[in-house]
Amino acid sequence: MRFHPAPSRSTASPEFSAAPSFVVAGLSPNLVTYSAGLALQQEAAARLEAGVDTGTVLALEHEPVFTAGRRAERNEYPSDGTPVVPVNRGGRVTWHGPGQLVVYPVIRLTHGFGGADLVHALERALIATAAEFGVSGNLIEGRTGVWALPAAPGPLVPAKFAQIGIHVGRRIVSHGLALNCNNDLSPFDTFTPCGITDAGVASLTQLAGRTITPADALPALQVHLAPVLERFAA
Repeated sequence: MRFHPAPSRSTASPEFSAAPSFVVAGLSPNLVTYSAGLALQQEAAARLEAGVDTGTVLALEHEPVFTAGRRAERNEYPSDGTPVVPVNRGGRVTWHGPGQLVVYPVIRLTHGFGGADLVHALERALIATAAEFGVSGNLIEGRTGVWALPAAPGPLVPAKFAQIGIHVGRRIVSHGLALNCNNDLSPFDTFTPCGITDAGVASLTQLAGRTITPADALPALQVHLAPVLERFAA
């Protein structure tokens, strides 16, 4: 595996014209069911296709749920038989729940950009967000998401603390990213996260050594997502 250091932090302004609306759909204790989250995305996509607005970025915490992306295999599902919701995003099996900040950027991609370009930009926004809390985020070649590298007293193997899985249809993006803030990590022990067997899972709270909630992380993430949306949202 080849590691890539975190890029320098962006100084781009979060203010831009015709920006997608940023909507906080529900943070603890007001958790959002996964089905409700899907419905919100579908409604946002319909408004976008109708030309009513320029897109919606949904920020929320889900009620506990396991989901499986298009590349998921049955042997990666929870070992205790917990139900898994199949979805049309990229990636494999993951968990969402309280303490994890989920962001769905429902936008129309600018011509010339593809889904992989957006994923890389989201990774860098997450790295910049983690840096706000003194956490070093890294990329691993051939793998998506943001990682903490092995270092005492931290994880002994690379540990993912931010996941990304999107779907692009007719240039409209759905699904998005999940940032582990202060969520319980034990659900990740019941399945093979993202199909990866030689790495672990971490959270901002664990890595920073202090409690960081989704409400704490959201303002920083919103700032660092702004230039991404300015560049990628048509």
